[in-house]
Amino acid sequence: MKVIEHIDKATNPLFSFEIVPPPRGKNISAVTDIVKQLLPFNPAWIDVTAHSAGAYYNEKNDGSVERKIYKKRPGTVGICGVIQNRFKIDTVTHLLTQGFTKEETEDALIELNYLGIHNVLALRGDALNYNKKYDLSRQRNFYAKDLVEQIDNVKKGIYLDEISNSLPLDFSVGVAGYPEKHFEAPNLATDIKYLKEKVDAGADYIVTQMFFDNSKYFEFVDKCREAGITCPIVPGIKVIKSMGQLSNVPRHFYVDFPDEFVNEATENPEHIKEIGIKWARKQTEELLNANVPSVHFYVMNDSANVTEVLKGLF
Repeated sequence: MKVIEHIDKATNPLFSFEIVPPPRGKNISAVTDIVKQLLPFNPAWIDVTAHSAGAYYNEKNDGSVERKIYKKRPGTVGICGVIQNRFKIDTVTHLLTQGFTKEETEDALIELNYLGIHNVLALRGDALNYNKKYDLSRQRNFYAKDLVEQIDNVKKGIYLDEISNSLPLDFSVGVAGYPEKHFEAPNLATDIKYLKEKVDAGADYIVTQMFFDNSKYFEFVDKCREAGITCPIVPGIKVIKSMGQLSNVPRHFYVDFPDEFVNEATENPEHIKEIGIKWARKQTEELLNANVPSVHFYVMNDSANVTEVLKGLF
């Protein structure tokens, strides 16, 4: 089932989860173990993140430095196939513009269709940490809107090369929204303008970046509606589990923590896990009471704190 169908047909609160592929050299059990821990909470769908290749430097025994370009976390499509076909949970595959050509994107969409996966999240992705040379005979998407447009074309049976009697591929497309604005946008109004362009290009729903003050989500939704965005906007929740995240999360994700949360955490650092769980549960309860389309948890590679949040709700 598509994400948008889950939302349209829901009669009870929905929960979705986002996980990352295991690092290169690890077993898929790192992912399947997390999925098993989430099963009691009836996941409506599970997102699997995607990662472009990066440049890494290794010092060799002779003192020379070797430069390698590879993905630290490959396997997004394969993992989605395992989750959807083994656990019968719909999966959302993340697709990126950064580091991928349009040809590679089209191939991924065809593979997903073969696997029976019909949900994708279209993202620009993080900037590459190296200069990738593109073959001028191949094409690339520069922005998430471009990626949405390509997916929408495939949904109409329009491929990069003209193919006679080509069949359309059926996908539900999600895009990212930023209640505290994308860090590159000059202001929130401009960011919402770009978000509307992604929706107009064919996106079915929006999932937000993590936030820790629900009022920012509600204000964001109101501004989106004023701008003419009518699709579902799914709030994203992250459970804080360490004091280090008080500085790491704002630095990497450009979000703020409420004063109340920071004060309680800094006054009781030894209880940061309990404080993080309590705060996320409070956020989730308020969001559910406001009848949000779903609550999306950023699990990544650690489900323990998320399951503790949910245990208090079931």
